[in-house]
Amino acid sequence: MFGIGRTLVSIGILLVIVGGLLMLINKVPGIGKLPGDIVIERKNFTFYFPIATSIILSILLFFIFWFINKR
Repeated sequence: MFGIGRTLVSIGILLVIVGGLLMLINKVPGIGKLPGDIVIERKNFTFYFPIATSIILSILLFFIFWFINKR
């Protein structure tokens, strides 16, 4: 039972961190409005596909995890 409790606490802490980052990401200028992000707006429909933002985020996460793994 100790392992299940530790896992649930870890997941909870991770959710709090991700939620905080999602709340703060709106404050960063340029995120989601980079050249290469596709936005199609119609009368009753908006399609948003952040290609450039996804690539930059992927590269950033790669280097973070690479650095953590290297240590």
